[in-house]
Order: sequence, then C-alpha cells, then structure tokens
Amino acid sequence: MRLPEGLQAIVFDAVGTLLHPEPPAPFVYAAVGQRHGSRLSTADIAIRFKAAFQDEDEFDRRHGLRTDECREVERWRHIVSRVLDDVTDPEACFQELFDHFSRPAAWQCTSGTAETLAALAARGYVLGMASNYDRRLRSVVAGLPALHSIHHLVISSEVGHRKPAAEFFQALEQTLALPAAGILFVGDDLANDYQGAQAYGLAALLYDPAGHHAGRPVQRVGQLGELLMG
Repeated sequence: MRLPEGLQAIVFDAVGTLLHPEPPAPFVYAAVGQRHGSRLSTADIAIRFKAAFQDEDEFDRRHGLRTDECREVERWRHIVSRVLDDVTDPEACFQELFDHFSRPAAWQCTSGTAETLAALAARGYVLGMASNYDRRLRSVVAGLPALHSIHHLVISSEVGHRKPAAEFFQALEQTLALPAAGILFVGDDLANDYQGAQAYGLAALLYDPAGHHAGRPVQRVGQLGELLMG
C-alpha cells in the first residue's frame, strides 16, 4: 500500500498488532488456575475471559475512559477473579498471572515485525507504540529485540485515558512532538485504533490479518510487510 504523503511517524498498537501472548491467554490462565485448584477447561476460560474483558471495557467507557496504574491493576484483578472463580487463593493466582504477562518471554511478535520496523526506520520514519496497557509494557518492549526500532511508548495508564479517548491521542501527538497530520496509527481494533485515531485527526490503518473487515470502507492491511510496498 502507499503511505500518506507528508508522513513523519508510524505508531502501532501493541496487543493484537505487534504483540501476541504465547501461549495464548486462556492456556496460561488454565495452567496457572490448575496450580491454584481450578478445574475449569481452557474452552470455558476463553468464554469467561472475553465476557469479563468486555465488561471492564464497558465500565471504563461509562467513566470517561479514564485510567491510571491503580485502575489497571483493579481491571485485571476483576478479570482474573471472574474467570477463575474456583481457585483456593485468588490473590496468589492473580499475582502469578499479573507477573507472567510482565515478562518478555510471555509474548511473541507478529511475523515480520523486526524486518518491517527496521525498514521503516531506515526510511526515516519515527516509530512508536501506543497501547491500552500499564507500566508492564515497558519491560516487555525492552526485552524483545524485534521492537528495538521503537523509541516512543504511549501507555494509557501513564497518560490517564484509554483509547479511543481524544486525550489518549493528544498525549501521543505531544509525545512525538509532531502534528496529527504527520502521524499514521496502525492497530487491529476498529473502534479503539482505527476510528479513534481518525476522529482525532491522525491517518489510520487497520491491521486485519484474518480479513474480518474486508467488506468495510476502511484502509487495511493483512500483513505488516504491506507497509513497505508502494
């Protein structure tokens, strides 16, 4: 695809775009849960996780998408307690899971990440990552060599608002010290990433490897390497 004229920076979402938990979260929850007495199957955990995650997102929307480190810890404590409601020590189970996802080894980069980022950096683009996450993202990014071309991190818990809040994208603009018109945001979530960025005035690109949004009037790519074409 051809990148917009006058583009100076490309910023990526984290989870679902450049990062994926490996093993996937339901498998990790099942393994940790079993160590704490849970008998739930991975399939049940996957269903519960999706519902709990959506409920926490709805809570944040009702509260103006405001967040901080305390709220993010609370969010994940709520999710873990709802998903694994049959463990013998809920707090110990939560802490083990929370710590697990702070480690670079818990994450895998999307295929083509290192090559794409290095090529974009060589072309002179400023590269960043902007995510609904907490301070753990810093240790994850620092520990993954494929992400070493990224020099700017914008994290919702640190800026006080979650995507798709305008305040989140304003913090991104301020961090890069570039005008919105010179920034492209790439992410896998239609509402949070694509529509949120566009509403603020950024160029936006939907990362859609499964083609779920192929019929929509959106700018999309199925592979990160498509950013290097044209």
